[in-house]
Amino acid sequence: MSEIRNVDVLNLGTIQYAEAFELMKELQLKRIDDKINDTMIFLQHPEVVTVGPRARNDGIEPPSDYPSYPVDRGGGLTWHGPGQLVGYPIFKWDMADEKSVTQIISKLEDWIIVALKSLGIESNKDTRMQGVWVNEKKICSIGLSFLRWTSRHGFTINYDTPISRVENLSGCGLETDTTTSLMRLGHKVSMESLKSSLLETMLDCLRRKPANN
Repeated sequence: MSEIRNVDVLNLGTIQYAEAFELMKELQLKRIDDKINDTMIFLQHPEVVTVGPRARNDGIEPPSDYPSYPVDRGGGLTWHGPGQLVGYPIFKWDMADEKSVTQIISKLEDWIIVALKSLGIESNKDTRMQGVWVNEKKICSIGLSFLRWTSRHGFTINYDTPISRVENLSGCGLETDTTTSLMRLGHKVSMESLKSSLLETMLDCLRRKPANN
């Protein structure tokens, strides 16, 4: 049986994207050098649309009424803001079933699907785009950046976003109104319940367990 790895959990509340970006880079280097454990960051951002390489290469920009920030993770446009749980796993991905980016993304998707199921929400993967979907709508985006197989960036789960802000954005190459929130789909959940479910299912899904919860 493979090792079980401890994960330090940081609950940072609401912080600006630029601040989180610098923190991720700092922690990634420390994790590469084994100066810290695998670290899971939970937070929210004030509204911002991050613009990945795919969007920049295709000349895609967010609408003018959305603040934006360029990033180096995979994907195109991703909305961040109130009513969205952001998770940044600063993990060293070197277990037996973590040999490719595809395997790692799939592992994160499976984890989120299991966590949502424990809250009574059925969700799935979709061939249109990586992430997690409910009733044909995307409620979770995933995009990572790696250095020596240690990740930064991560995933978002839209649980109760402001009406129309995420729906009106054609994020990650999808049409508008494809991405939405759990609340719009009739599922009332809180950020705390999402975090708790993710932490409770982490061991079974990722062979990692919260060290400080």
